[in-house]
Formats: sequence, C-alpha cells, structure tokens
Amino acid sequence: MSTDTPEMPDALAHATGLRSCGAKMGMPALGGQVTGARLERIQSSPHFDGTRFHNPITTTQAISDPGGLAWMYVAGREERTPRAAFPIQTPPTGSLLPGQGEALRVTWLGHSSVLIEVDGHLILTDPVFGPRAAPVSWMGPKRFHAAPVPVERLPPLDAVILSHDHYDHLDYPTIAKLIGRNTRFITSLGVGAHLESWGVPAGNITELDWWEAAEVGEVSVTATPSRHFAGRGPGTATQTFWSSWAIQGPKSSVWFSGDTGPLEDSFAEIGERFGGFDLTLVESGAWNPHWASIHLGPDNALRTHQLVRGRTMMPIHWGTFSLSTHAWDQPIRRLIELAGPSDVQLLSPMMGETVHRESGVSPFWRARVR
Repeated sequence: MSTDTPEMPDALAHATGLRSCGAKMGMPALGGQVTGARLERIQSSPHFDGTRFHNPITTTQAISDPGGLAWMYVAGREERTPRAAFPIQTPPTGSLLPGQGEALRVTWLGHSSVLIEVDGHLILTDPVFGPRAAPVSWMGPKRFHAAPVPVERLPPLDAVILSHDHYDHLDYPTIAKLIGRNTRFITSLGVGAHLESWGVPAGNITELDWWEAAEVGEVSVTATPSRHFAGRGPGTATQTFWSSWAIQGPKSSVWFSGDTGPLEDSFAEIGERFGGFDLTLVESGAWNPHWASIHLGPDNALRTHQLVRGRTMMPIHWGTFSLSTHAWDQPIRRLIELAGPSDVQLLSPMMGETVHRESGVSPFWRARVR
C-alpha cells in the first residue's frame, strides 16, 4: 500500500495562496496541529508510513496538467453557476425531528451536507453552512444558495460525521455554532485537532481509523476506506486522514462516500463486509479528468454505488459551489442518462426537502434554474 499523496489541492479553497494568507493573519479556520497522544495514535496506524497517510493504491498528483487545467478555467464556456435564483425548500418547524414515518429519511442541505434519519437517530454529514468554502469570508468559492436551514434551527443531533478536513467539508463557522449544542463529532484520525482548537470538548470527539466503529445509540458508524488526501493549512497536510462511512441501524443502512477517487477493490470489500446499503450518498461533482484519482465524477460515482452494493443512490457534492470546470448541473444530468440503462435507482431531492429513498429525482434544477 503506497501513494504519492497529492501536494496540489483540488479546485476549491484548498488553494495555497489562501492558506498562506490565512497563516499570516492567524486565521482560526486553519485549525490545529496534531500533537501528543493524538500524534502517537496516528503513528501507530497501518495507513500512516511515519511521514504521511497513504491510499490503498498509488495516487498521482491531483492536477496532472496544470497548464491544460488553467486553460479550461479561462477558456471554458460551461455554465458553472445557475442563471437564476437557486430554489430551495425551508423545512417546516418540527419536520426534521425523527419518528415521523419512514425509518430512513434524508434532507439534503447542500454539497455533502445531508441530515440522515436512521432508525430514529439523526446524523449530519460534513456540515458546511457558511457562505464560502474557504478559510476567509471575502475570498474563495461562494455558495449558489443559502443553507436551507440555519444551524440554530437544526433539531437535536445524535452525531455529526466529518469525512476529512478540506474546507468544503469542515467549515469553521458552522462548527463554532454547533459547539454550544453539545454535539458529538465522529471523524477521521487527526481531524479532532482542528475541532479541539475551535473549542469542541475532547470528550465530544471520536476519531477513527478505517474499519473502526463507534456506536450512536442503536446505530453503528464505521470509518471505511476512500481515496483522497487532506490538509487545510501549513503543517497539517500529512497529519489528518480521510474516510468514507458505513452507517448501520437495526433496520436501515447508509454509505457516505466523503471525497474519494476510484477504489474498486476496497469498495467491493465494503459492500461484501456490510452486505450492501439501502442508500448511498456518493460524491458526483467537482470532478475533472486532471484530478481523476481523487474525485469520482458521475460515471465513477455510479460504478462506486454498484460496488458497495447500494440499492438507492443519492448524488452529492454538486449544486452548491463551483469547484471545477464542468457545468454546475452536469453531474445530475449525466447520472440520469446513466441510471436507466444501468438499472440504478436515483434519489435527488430539492435542497431542504425531506424524502425517503424511493422519492426519485426532483426536476427543480432543470425546470426553474436553467
């Protein structure tokens, strides 16, 4: 197991210029350093080579042709942001509370932020409610739309899952608002250093290596392999891990991909170990051939759903930020094209809408935004 972990981040606010600026200004959003017992635990991980975390298969530089990519950004004519105001639903008061019918319900809150009800337990993935996926409020990728519900109106949460520490998945302004709610965080090794630096009590943080599990009431949350990288500031790029996540309740099951590139053997093993999943939340956007080893894109997202033995697939990681060169709605259009011939059941609701896994694809993105 070896890799050349990408040194150049993918196209969001992982930009080195933002990092350097933030470091000079002492920005808290950069997070904390991994030290002490946390560092000792990381060094004992089989996925840490003494210097950095590694992927199960060799992973090339995130950007294979910087010049070609720069030209795509400058010369591309893709519609990277919606033309009109982006429609969202505001959940009615009390509608997000558990126990209202279906054992498995989901509410898409934008990008990779999904509120999942699994057998009466509420779990929130990668909450990013801030205005930008960046360490500063005045620069970096800006949201197409407001979060459908503010942090203050979220129902009591049983846990928050944080897949890794990139800015479009770990958002300092959002975490700061969750601290006062006595929230429990379950995340990958090392990411807890950021949370503690922001004031999250150590007792509220659970950090997992791949195949380790934590219990949330009757629900088991297991860190599973993914193919990506991490880091949000100087000195952090090699000291935090990344994961996908298996969420299993007594009746319902969900797999959350986090960010990942193709990883066929590991994804097949996940499907075999857990016996498949009722619902998969699979990153499908912010992709580009120049970083094909660390992001899936719609074609590989559908393949990943099949490998982990998903029954319904919900594409995520699109529709909130412009982080690549493709049209903002290309992922969902391509997946609709692929799903029929592949006999894959898609779930893609309007943001803020609470649905069950057989609710289908909302046409909001096509009828009102294009």
